Amino acid sequence: MNLLNMAPDRSLGVLADFADRNGLDSYRTDQIHRWLWRRPVDSWSDASNIPAGTAEILNAEFALPRLELVSRQESSDGTTKFLWGLHDGERVESVLIPEGRRRTLCISSQVGCAFGCVFCATGTMGLIRNLDPWEIAGQVRELLVQGAARPSNIVFMGMGEPLHNWESVDTALSIFNARLGFGIGARSITVSTVGLVPRLADLAARPEQFGLAISLHAPTTAKRRRLLPVERKYPIPDLLKALQQFKRRVTFEYVMIDGVNDLDEDARDLAEIARPLGAMVNLIPLHPGGAADYSGSSTSRRRDFAKILTSFGVKAIVRRSRGLDIAAACGQLRVSLERDGHIGAE
Repeated sequence: MNLLNMAPDRSLGVLADFADRNGLDSYRTDQIHRWLWRRPVDSWSDASNIPAGTAEILNAEFALPRLELVSRQESSDGTTKFLWGLHDGERVESVLIPEGRRRTLCISSQVGCAFGCVFCATGTMGLIRNLDPWEIAGQVRELLVQGAARPSNIVFMGMGEPLHNWESVDTALSIFNARLGFGIGARSITVSTVGLVPRLADLAARPEQFGLAISLHAPTTAKRRRLLPVERKYPIPDLLKALQQFKRRVTFEYVMIDGVNDLDEDARDLAEIARPLGAMVNLIPLHPGGAADYSGSSTSRRRDFAKILTSFGVKAIVRRSRGLDIAAACGQLRVSLERDGHIGAE
């Protein structure tokens, strides 16, 4: 049985039954459980306060599967990219971005992605499979097992569309946030989505104040269809209606593409969408590696675009590129290794 695939309250219950069956004192339940997420170990035998006999039984009954670190690359700006190997030979990525005291880990929720955003390297793969909860949460667990510091923030902005794998993401959110899990505050955990309208209701129904980022990238249906095929199924008007369910601030992610979505009129149209929601806009430089041959907007154009948004009362942040020298945008490392014959050659 894989305890790492369960929400913490459920795995605690399973371990309470285990303790009862094996005649252990009740305090052992929490003692054992803390080695799952709070002080994660490679094997139960590494848990310092569990008797050797109990550890042997735990190893036989509850495996602790791990991700394989295939590649680790560190950028000159401190950004670190990890390529993780899965049990079936597939690969996913996560990216650790330090910023002052903040350590943000960008994690994956799927191998590949079904939604084909034209500027995204992951979209060129298509969807290969969903990740299980333990494979999502394992991207944090592995860092701790290897002795790294705990991330302060989690963003679902790696490979895959989180709401397309809602069942696993739902469990992983509990693991990240719960006191019995990693104990990361809900407001420090952000789910980024292209806007799967039915699943937005599921996220909105959770009581925690998780952050929500919408990959918008264009202010009108006509322009967004060119960039995000999902617009054909869930157009902007339907998306905006769904966002009214959220009592917390929504962020619009907006990758700026020269001559495509960075005109003054685009800024005015975007302000008309963002202002009623009180949404913040992240203006993001275009990373290379997507399916279409686009050029990113210049820094000055992004700043001018932000000034227009601000003049309409919309908070806008001009983001800078991180990890360009290590292909840190989601999917780029896997795609580059695949292209060079290092993946899929067996």
